[in-house]
Amino acid sequence: MSRRRYGFRRWARIGVLGLAVSPAQAEEVSLEEISVTADKPARRSGDGTPPGILPVVADRFSTVTVVSGADLARAQPTSLGEALFDKPGLSASTFAPGSASRPIIRGLDNHRVRILENGTGVQDMSDLGEDHAVPINPLINDRIEVIRGPAGLRYGSQAVGGVVSVENNRIPTSIPVGGVASRVTTGYSAVDNGRNLAATVDAGSGNVAVHADAFKSAADDYNTPLGIQRNSFNESQGGAFGTSYLFDRGFVGLSFSHFDSVYGIPGLGSAAQRTRLDPTQDKLQARGEYRPLEGPIAAIRFWAGGSNYRHNEFGTGPNGVEDIEAVFKNRAVEGRIELDHVPVATALGTLTGSFGFQADRRKLRISGAEGGLLRPTDTRVQAAYLFEELALGGGLRFQAAGRIEGNRVAGTQALFPSDFLPNGPADEPAESRRLRRFAPKSASFGALQDLPHGFVASLTGSYVERAPTSPELFSRGPHEASATFEIGDPNLKLERARTVEVGLRRADGPFRLDATGYVTRYTGFVYKRLTGFTCGDTFGNCGIGGGDLRQVVYSQANTTFFGAEIGSQLDLVPVGDGFAGISAQYDFVRAQFDDGSFVPRIPPHRVGGGVFLRADGWFAQVSLLHAFAQTQTAALETSTPGYNDLKAEIAYSRPLDPAVHGLSEVTLGLRGTNLLDDVIRNAASFRKDEVVLPGRNVRLFLTARF
Repeated sequence: MSRRRYGFRRWARIGVLGLAVSPAQAEEVSLEEISVTADKPARRSGDGTPPGILPVVADRFSTVTVVSGADLARAQPTSLGEALFDKPGLSASTFAPGSASRPIIRGLDNHRVRILENGTGVQDMSDLGEDHAVPINPLINDRIEVIRGPAGLRYGSQAVGGVVSVENNRIPTSIPVGGVASRVTTGYSAVDNGRNLAATVDAGSGNVAVHADAFKSAADDYNTPLGIQRNSFNESQGGAFGTSYLFDRGFVGLSFSHFDSVYGIPGLGSAAQRTRLDPTQDKLQARGEYRPLEGPIAAIRFWAGGSNYRHNEFGTGPNGVEDIEAVFKNRAVEGRIELDHVPVATALGTLTGSFGFQADRRKLRISGAEGGLLRPTDTRVQAAYLFEELALGGGLRFQAAGRIEGNRVAGTQALFPSDFLPNGPADEPAESRRLRRFAPKSASFGALQDLPHGFVASLTGSYVERAPTSPELFSRGPHEASATFEIGDPNLKLERARTVEVGLRRADGPFRLDATGYVTRYTGFVYKRLTGFTCGDTFGNCGIGGGDLRQVVYSQANTTFFGAEIGSQLDLVPVGDGFAGISAQYDFVRAQFDDGSFVPRIPPHRVGGGVFLRADGWFAQVSLLHAFAQTQTAALETSTPGYNDLKAEIAYSRPLDPAVHGLSEVTLGLRGTNLLDDVIRNAASFRKDEVVLPGRNVRLFLTARF
């Protein structure tokens, strides 16, 4: 869809940040270009790129996975985890598939993976527990990017594993040609009687642009090869309104969004108790940009956001009466300002870059029967960061980046015995207020070299310190929805990660490749350790066999992660205006403590491939992804059998004349997943022994653009 731009190249790329432009930023009319670096956006289906193209971003210092809006419209995931589950190097928690399924990057999750929406944090509680959903419906988004490596320094030490960046047009950055543009996406899935509907409208005139969207998704308990997965239903709805003022040298905009949902927690105990959660969130976001005509600053940008989030956890007690077991509340605000300096000519080459400042505050509160899980906490973070890139010529570029934070975490510490067992039924841990302060420091260095035949090689090294979060420090009680009794450690130290990563990429031509290998050495790696004991609702009955909550203790140990991820495509035979070809992918991650034991819940080796056709508006593909058995398990963790996921898809897109049909394009298709009806268990899930992923499914999808 062609869009009219304000008069400069907005979001001139900053290569050292490794970030993508928003989906509305292609096809600009540039009256004056201020090029910071040559870092390029990934190509996007629906924005001039045929569907099925492997979205390789070659001119990056680290690996980036892109899921376009067109891909989301065809797959119609109802959670971020579902949208990313089968991508190289990525997995998901699948605690409640289709709802509470948070992305996992290279075996890392929760407090090491930061989720953003339009540049600010999602501000939910999904990092506190695997049973908590991310309040984002992928269907209204234009694009999802997963960013690994040094680019995460921009967003803080909690992004040491990576960043999942969701982009949409809720704060408009353009006025569509003709003044109005809209899109409607709908679909139906057979495995769970799933129904999806999402609509977006963008409009504007003069200097004012507006955006509105709404969505609704609903699904019943889904089928598996072993029968119906009880209590796996989900339903969500919401929407947003935003407006922006566009001017010659920039823009400023504001949006308000609402999300609410209800979903069940599958599993033996939770299904019997009909456990369900009902998250709601109201969020206000703002962002803007200004590019001065003169002076040392090329661009000034800001992002700001604040939200109120809460969810209730419902369940049926021993007396058969349904009640609210806990109320979780999160209030958060975040702001960031960033300045690009003008390019500086040096004796070695052109120096470009930016520096920025960030501040955020988060207040967590849990009340009700589960209020013992975490007393009220208050976390404040202030940070400054710097990114610089030096282009030496001959396709060689260097980058350097640094970040320093000040973290203040206030809460209530609970002092448990060293063996985590009570002295008697009335024994409860002593509590006192505790304030922890941390000053994480991070730095990175990278090199990027253009090679013959369109290949680009990268080498990066980084050192990142991560401050423990309030749940890791101060957890002290039962969490019924996840069936755990969680114990934090108020004396946790900074977690330190040293990473070396090498990559080889090719974005254009008949052969496209994205290959990366990495190794990370952690000092003081924080993880959830199962003690082997079970608890009831209080610490006093831990270890006596009377409870069904698994005792989990936040612990630290030195560990090493290493792995690789490869994705490739090859166009083989010209067909019409397109090609038929083949694709392949492979990924693995191995994570081991210094004592030789394995880190828990690590995804298995996976290898896959397929054939595809894209020509004359048609897109078809058949692919098979094989996951090997995961036998490298932690203490008290069971092994996970392998599986095969066979997928097939056929879709047809047809451009239309809006004057005749009222539509500009229609896409209709069918998509099948797990067509072998294999039993799929996710090795990275706490519930893998109780929860099987959906069985054979066929989805009908339709997208209409107006």
